[in-house]
Amino acid sequence: MSGKGSGWAEAFLEMMAVERAAAKNTLTAYAKDLADAQGFLAGRGRDLADAGAEEVEAYFADLGARGLSPATASRRRAALRQFYRFVLGEGWRQDDPSRRVDAPRKGRPLPKVLSRQEVDRLIAAAGARDGGQGLRLACMVELIYASGLRISELTALPLAAVARDPAYLIVKGKGGKERLAPLNEAARAAVRAWLEMRKDFLPKGDAANPWLFPSRGKARRLTPRRFAQLLDEAAADAGIDPARVSPHVLRHAFATHLLEGGADLRVVQTLLGHADIATTQIYTHVAGERLAEVVATKHPLGRKG
Repeated sequence: MSGKGSGWAEAFLEMMAVERAAAKNTLTAYAKDLADAQGFLAGRGRDLADAGAEEVEAYFADLGARGLSPATASRRRAALRQFYRFVLGEGWRQDDPSRRVDAPRKGRPLPKVLSRQEVDRLIAAAGARDGGQGLRLACMVELIYASGLRISELTALPLAAVARDPAYLIVKGKGGKERLAPLNEAARAAVRAWLEMRKDFLPKGDAANPWLFPSRGKARRLTPRRFAQLLDEAAADAGIDPARVSPHVLRHAFATHLLEGGADLRVVQTLLGHADIATTQIYTHVAGERLAEVVATKHPLGRKG
């Protein structure tokens, strides 16, 4: 797959892996299902991103006509429906073509975009938890929001990554590729505060635990699922609907707020560790007024003499 639909599919699969802890086999099946749908749509000059209800209905009909087993055809329909529910929830489309929705539903989910003020409230609520629990959660939220880390990258950070109070992290992302993730002063301060308390969270007999966020579990480090649970609790404390908050949404906020501040899309692509610029484009929820302002002030013909 290529283009915007590819970026949406990648984001969907990442969400399924991290937030719903989908098994590897499930993710592989979903990837194949979405690629199959994309192949059919491409034959009609469409993409997952711009397919209409008629095209999706035709694809569903085609599944039955191909002689696929009922289980396979059912799974492919379910995968596409889940994909479009995710897309609708993110606000990337205003309709769900897999359910023949011709107009936005009343009461449809709000796009999962947090304002800067909401992020500030979330960080404050995280830090307000008791003792080291608050310092740990605030540190994790600060790191994701400051650097756009994936939750899998955050929980896999070794203690050595923050030795000597670095101005950036060296992160190993998808495919084993390394990238630099800059840290602002707020994130560095949060790390320093957490390190003062980290020893109290070491499992008994595990003084040599190598992870920045240790745990008593089998993995010896805090899991993405546990972090998501703690994040939900902090959101509720901050007066924010937990359904609008997740590790993915914090990464989304990092990219969105950078772009709203005027950052170049290619720079954001590098910071997020995206191989394809199309994947980065799905994070743009920049207001039309901001885009108009950029054209007016940056384009030669838009400048006033």
